Order: sequence, then structure tokens, then C-alpha cells
Amino acid sequence: MKLLLNYFPELTDTQIEQFGQLKELYQDWNLKINVVSRKDIDELYLRHVLHSLGIAKVQSFLPGTKILDVGTGGGFPGIPLAILFPEVHFHLVDSIGKKIKVVEEVVEGLGLQNVKATNARVEVVNEQYDFIVSRAVAQMETFVRWIKHSVAKKSRHDLKNGILYLKGGDLMEELESFSKATIYPLQGYFKESFFETKSVVHLPLKYKKRR
Repeated sequence: MKLLLNYFPELTDTQIEQFGQLKELYQDWNLKINVVSRKDIDELYLRHVLHSLGIAKVQSFLPGTKILDVGTGGGFPGIPLAILFPEVHFHLVDSIGKKIKVVEEVVEGLGLQNVKATNARVEVVNEQYDFIVSRAVAQMETFVRWIKHSVAKKSRHDLKNGILYLKGGDLMEELESFSKATIYPLQGYFKESFFETKSVVHLPLKYKKRR
């Protein structure tokens, strides 16, 4: 928790309590359904929670914003962001049912009212969102193809509607065909060595009507 408070000192008592519950909830559920590696459980707040919140350093979400988390796994980055932004609507989607089961149980354990979880492939989701977030579930070209009909038309934030993608390593080749993409290195926000090769990629996308 010291790690989170160092970078997010404005957390409310409720948020501090919810973030504090995360490790126990994930440790408990990981014994039943393995969604986080043992090493990562030991460093949950660094490798999963703070990493997820890197998106919030790039763009703070306005109340009423709709966010889609694709391939959420055990609930990252969606659950930490949902704690940080209680007035924002989060839809967490994963094609693996047991992972969504963990998400649902963690959400219930935290008492989050702003999260919906769905076991489905993202291509069948028929709603529009201000931003689509994810942690490197596919190459950008593939990811764009999956979600190109899910971006809402009207932008209300400093960044235009589109993708906020947590990625690691050298991204230049992967993003070569996406001239509008902007890379935000997380070492600019967090000093821990874990973030030296981690970034948030913002790719604005225009609304496309589903055929």
C-alpha cells in the first residue's frame, strides 16, 4: 500500500481499504483457480496493480466514462482502475470462463458497483466505449481488428477515444503502420526498475458502425 500511496496520495479511505483487500482476495482465489503466478502474487501491487494504474497517469477518466477491458484475465487492468475511478463504468471481458469467475468474485468481495464482467470473445460485444484498455493480449494490428467497432463517436477527454494499451519492450516495429499512436513510457511516472521497459500506448480510433 505504501507503493500505491506514494504515487496516488489522494486515495480515499474506501479506496485504500479496497486496494488493501486485493492481495488476500487474489491469494485465496489463486489457490482454486491459477490466474496469477506465485511470483506475481508476491509482487501483486507492483506487477499488477501499479502497472494497471499506469493508464491513469496517462489519462484520468471523467465520471460516466465507459471503459472496455479486453482479455482481462484475473481483472487487470480493469479492477484497479475501477477502484480508482468509482464513477466510471467498466466492462471486463475474457474468453476463458474460469478467469471471469475470479473477476466476479473479486468484484463482489470488494463491493464494486461499477464493474460488469462477461465471458465472451470481444468480437461479439455490441456496445461502444470511450476507451478500450488491455495488457498486451495481441499485436496491435490484431487488437484493432477485434475492437474497431467498439469505440464511441464523441470524445470528452484530453486524449481522443480509442485504445490505451499496456505494452512492454521495443514497440517501434509493431506500431510502424499506426502513425497516430503515442507511446508513454511508464518510467516517466514510476521509478521502480520493473517499469523501465513498460509503456502505455494510446491509439485514437474513429467510430465505425458495425455492419
